[in-house]
Amino acid sequence: MTTGLVTSLSRPGGNITGISLIAAYLNAKKLGLLLDLMPTASAIGALVDPTYSEATSQSEEFRAAAAGRRGVRPILLSASTESDVNTAFATLVQEHADGLVLSNGPLFATLRDRLVALAAQHSIPTIYFQREFVLDGGLMSYGPSFFDAYYQAGIYTGRILNGERPADLPVLQPTKFEFFINLKTAKKLGVKISDNLLSLADEVIE
Repeated sequence: MTTGLVTSLSRPGGNITGISLIAAYLNAKKLGLLLDLMPTASAIGALVDPTYSEATSQSEEFRAAAAGRRGVRPILLSASTESDVNTAFATLVQEHADGLVLSNGPLFATLRDRLVALAAQHSIPTIYFQREFVLDGGLMSYGPSFFDAYYQAGIYTGRILNGERPADLPVLQPTKFEFFINLKTAKKLGVKISDNLLSLADEVIE
């Protein structure tokens, strides 16, 4: 709704409906998973793209989640270019960050290889928002299932082709979320994945 494409999720109006991948609102969950991995962590960073439409919500969510974790110092960083990303990781090192929550955004998806490489270079355990980061060597990811979203979009396409109006079809929100872990990366970083975290994972990459 913040982009102005629909009037509301329940009654979108106009000629647009679809699936909302609310990965922008999962920073609290990602922080929780990172702290489950490192319960003694005292400083956790979050990287946000300030040009992304949901940047303010992402930042506020992370601050609120960190405030609810006694002893955790939040380090909020912004990056809208690759150069900014390099600077952000340098700051994380200077601030002795124990880990990083990567916020959702098209820029970060584009810079996936660079982000994974920087996390490895500086030995910063990072949780991402898409499985592809983990497949490329990232430590963990948590986000909505894109496969499920595409399936639901296909159903909506069929309904519209059969005569239903987009204005009458609520914008769907994801109901399936996926958690991925890369054990090889965990070993390189020197972090131990607990049995509890392993039991929560949808896929463990070894």
